[in-house]
Amino acid sequence: MRTFYAGGAVLWATSAASAGWDDPGGRPMWVSVAILVVFAVLLGMTVVWLRRRQADDRTEEPVHHAAPRRTAWRRHASA
Repeated sequence: MRTFYAGGAVLWATSAASAGWDDPGGRPMWVSVAILVVFAVLLGMTVVWLRRRQADDRTEEPVHHAAPRRTAWRRHASA
């Protein structure tokens, strides 16, 4: 995902620069800048999330994901 978001950011930065060169302050430039901001924020959030995941994986305590082996309801035979 980081590659996709980085590629989108580069694409929209190029588009914003091109639109800004042709018509500085025009609507196409601002739309490109807005989409560039969206991709940059998504890229930043992905990087932060992955770094936190890597930090969590380095903990010394074992992680228990399995459910307990006992049953939640005990069934009794009807009388």
